[in-house]
Amino acid sequence: MTERPDLPAAIAVLGAGSWGTTFAKVVADAHPEIQVRLWARRPEVAEEINTQHRNSKYLKDIALPGNIVASAEVADVLVDAPLAVLAVPAQTLRPQLASWKPLLDPEAVVVSLMKGLERGSDARMSEVIKEELGLSDDRVAVISGPNLAMEIARKEPTASVVACTDEDVAQWIARLCTAAYFRPYTNPDVTGVEIGGIVKNVIALCVGICDGKSMGDNTKATVITRGLAETTRLTLALGGDVQTMAGLAGLGDLVATCSSPLSRNHTAGRLLGEGLTLDEVSVQMTQTAEGIKSGRAVLDLATKLGVDMPITEAVVAVLEGQIAVDELAPRLLARELKSEGELQ
Repeated sequence: MTERPDLPAAIAVLGAGSWGTTFAKVVADAHPEIQVRLWARRPEVAEEINTQHRNSKYLKDIALPGNIVASAEVADVLVDAPLAVLAVPAQTLRPQLASWKPLLDPEAVVVSLMKGLERGSDARMSEVIKEELGLSDDRVAVISGPNLAMEIARKEPTASVVACTDEDVAQWIARLCTAAYFRPYTNPDVTGVEIGGIVKNVIALCVGICDGKSMGDNTKATVITRGLAETTRLTLALGGDVQTMAGLAGLGDLVATCSSPLSRNHTAGRLLGEGLTLDEVSVQMTQTAEGIKSGRAVLDLATKLGVDMPITEAVVAVLEGQIAVDELAPRLLARELKSEGELQ
């Protein structure tokens, strides 16, 4: 591994949405001596962060540490930063990386906070990063887990997973983001950690729809449990580790995203269940619900690998207008009887 300072002078976080800003806050709280540079697409957001130490659009009245410095210029954020953390919508990542590549420190490690699958290529975000930036596995990491941004920003205790094939790199990143309220674990299973964070968004849409239709806890528990089974099947087909699915990036993230009103995907599903159209849901929500964007890519990937994912299939059918919301539950219950332990 390239020799890296235990505490770099600065790190870069690209994306000033709720999770990007919150992660910047975690590092800034953990290490006041580090300058955390945050790229905001809109200059007025950067201005508010710098002058008022707030990002009111995404984190309301949460106070941000003074060592967070925001800019609308990517070059200013990336200069001499040995760690670049990416927190932009998944479907926008690839075209942005082309312009960011010449600005990146030649030895920088790149971390993905994103939980989406690219439509068209069915690629995970770590794969997109490696392809576009020409990076080796040991310079790309993923952070995932139960990451409801507002709770973390309020300093409510949370654990997450730093995944990288290089344990030294994973440990280095973990040390940088270990705060009194944020406890990272490491895991070499990048594939499993990413798939857990991707598929749970689709399952959360289904649980949200159930809530919107005023279905009970039995229904939601069934969807969550069988959703975990779907996620596990896809993870194993891609070479991931089954143990990852029992951990924070699997079960932990799934439970949080499916259960919390702070979850964007749960909220989007609930609005669909209440009768809103996709366009109406988009207007009402201020943030991206990745499950809506990634659902088709997840299903395409599962089909390509021969993995049975009935909940995902039903949710995509709703999103694409093939079935009505009212048909979702009957469609799932009408499936062929089988043993609970069957992997296919």
